[in-house]
Amino acid sequence: MTKQIKHPTRRGFLGSAGALGFALLGSGSVSVFYGVANAQETSDGHVNAWVSISPDDQIIIYFGAAEMGQGVNTSLPMIVAEELDADWENVSVKQVDTDLEKVYGNARFGGNLFTAGSQSIEAYFKPLRLAGATARRILIQTTAEHWGVPANEVMTEPGVVLHPASGKKMSYGEVAALPSLVTSVPTVTEDDLKPRDKWRIIGTDIPRKDIPAKTQGEAIYSIDVVVPDMLYAAQLLAPVEGETPTITSDVAARAIAGVTDVIVLKYSVAVLATSFAVAMVGRDALEVDWSETSNFRSADSAKELEDLSSAVDDMTRNPAVWENRGDVDAALSNGGRVHTAHFTTEHVYHAQMEPLNAVASVDADGKGAEVWLGTQGQTISIMVAAGVLGTTPDRIRFHAMQMGGGFGRRTVFARELLRDALLLSKAVGRPVKLIWTREDDVKNGWLRPATAHRLEAVLDEDGGIAAMRHRVASPSVVAFAVPHLWDPESRRDSLVMEGTECNDYNIADLRSEQILTPRRSRLSAWRAIGWGPNLFARECFMDELAEISGSDPVAFRRNLLRNNKRGLDVLNAVIAMSKFGQTPEGRAHGLSFAGYKNTLAVGVAEVSKVGDGFRVHRFWAAVDPGIVVHPQGYKAQTEGGILFGLSSLMRERTTFSGGEIEQNNFYDYEPIRMNEIPEIEVHLVESGASPSGGGEIGVPMTGAAVANALRVLTGTAPRNIPFGDIAG
Repeated sequence: MTKQIKHPTRRGFLGSAGALGFALLGSGSVSVFYGVANAQETSDGHVNAWVSISPDDQIIIYFGAAEMGQGVNTSLPMIVAEELDADWENVSVKQVDTDLEKVYGNARFGGNLFTAGSQSIEAYFKPLRLAGATARRILIQTTAEHWGVPANEVMTEPGVVLHPASGKKMSYGEVAALPSLVTSVPTVTEDDLKPRDKWRIIGTDIPRKDIPAKTQGEAIYSIDVVVPDMLYAAQLLAPVEGETPTITSDVAARAIAGVTDVIVLKYSVAVLATSFAVAMVGRDALEVDWSETSNFRSADSAKELEDLSSAVDDMTRNPAVWENRGDVDAALSNGGRVHTAHFTTEHVYHAQMEPLNAVASVDADGKGAEVWLGTQGQTISIMVAAGVLGTTPDRIRFHAMQMGGGFGRRTVFARELLRDALLLSKAVGRPVKLIWTREDDVKNGWLRPATAHRLEAVLDEDGGIAAMRHRVASPSVVAFAVPHLWDPESRRDSLVMEGTECNDYNIADLRSEQILTPRRSRLSAWRAIGWGPNLFARECFMDELAEISGSDPVAFRRNLLRNNKRGLDVLNAVIAMSKFGQTPEGRAHGLSFAGYKNTLAVGVAEVSKVGDGFRVHRFWAAVDPGIVVHPQGYKAQTEGGILFGLSSLMRERTTFSGGEIEQNNFYDYEPIRMNEIPEIEVHLVESGASPSGGGEIGVPMTGAAVANALRVLTGTAPRNIPFGDIAG
């Protein structure tokens, strides 16, 4: 869908509606404003409202995380609405576009607007509860003062302030219209928040705010944006990273009706036209020579996997230590039987549904711009835009659009796509929409790195693990994707190594370490980051150790989880759900424990062997995410993660030779198909722990669950992801 759009500003809304606004300041306090004049007086002249209430009882709740299908535009406002005691039927939501004062930002990411790693609910839960409760306290204090009654005699019901003793009541909108407002109240603490037995919004399956527009084709993404006088751009991109273009001839391209310009950028040639279809035709008519000096001309994915496998076994190499407890070297060399196993994973591409795109309109002076972009990092995108134009962030008028999928693809990548859109707009003096085709995206993917794993363990007398070492060979994602966060001294890469620390299991002596290898492709965080590859390797290894110890997969893990009640609870839940081990003839069950940060889960796959392939018929997951804000949304995220994981182990693989990615589109980079999707059952285990995210946990439980089922069926388990074609 393509629509001409106009974005109202928060300041414009507040001014036109005469709304009551609540600004959560950097200090943690909340200020109140009424209309534009008072709003500009708060927070050193800046408007930062989490909540605004208009006289007609309509409430807008703002949220800082980026919406990419995971449902934060419902779950985060639910947290505010709960403590505000809002009438959800009157609530609308708005994603924050910009936050120069770091009011809306995620504390886990330095106060920046950045959405990744299932960190939104975990990071925002407490601040949003306090913000909603403080706004409610202000409504109560204001109404009590207006009625001339003690504030402790005033209470709220959804959207209404009441004084039971007198029978008086006012809607929130009526309070917003009062001429005199309380502008400060006693600080709200955690003790003042609603007890769980009083919650009426958190923990319920309220319909998501974004679904109606999506199902009716009315949702607007950046690819839908049309602004006056806009041109479309298609890029001829370098076939190999780092190569530069020389135009042999652009005569044919310029002769095409609708083509307005051909512009050479550092690593591409762009054709601008009055429609994207014309721009594509013009791009195909270009004659361009490319340099052949890039070091990546020798990059070969098969050779890289061989090199990784050699590196992980080279014990003379100096590793970067991720986790080190006890004395692993001594324990592994004390004469006990050491079991060693190897596993590998190959490169995969994000395969998000909405093609990458950006819309930029640079100001006449070249020092400001208006930008429309679907991004997981508003703050990063604004800084990129300011850097490209050599200006200050306040000159960037940014519109954060919802995304048709992210999975890590729309994080730091803004520095390339957005950069080029801005440069093109500045060059032609008109707004430009730059779109990459699916082929462009596949050929220039930022990939999950290939990895090689070496695991060694020695068992104790009780059949548990006395010591274990998990060694991973991989290039660094952090060093490439976010180099400003890379520490060359410690060389610790969380995007590769998280999940190897094995804190959920009772293993006294454990060491995990990374052998850093040269980068052979562009790299990025991918859904579940390192947890996917690392838990595939570890949980396959657990089944092997269980057999060696004379135990079974369930009993062996129960022993390892003996000091972890939450872990035992999810294990026992999924065993009961799946009736583990009781399968129809010709099928087998496989098990995988999975953690992702503070979320614990166990997955069970029911698998059959069909010809040279296999089929996953059913998948069960028991998940303990702590407090769940929106159960239906959480289950949907977990199901999506399971499908993401299953798809990656079946066929998904990015290969390259001579530095060029060999896949093109979904016909040769093939995700899971609808007829291959198994029956999935997700059960949420209630532990009362602090809330954690759900976007990633489905991925790391899949690989080993399927591999371990195949081991039961065939006697051997796959040791490389992907496994191969699915049958049926």
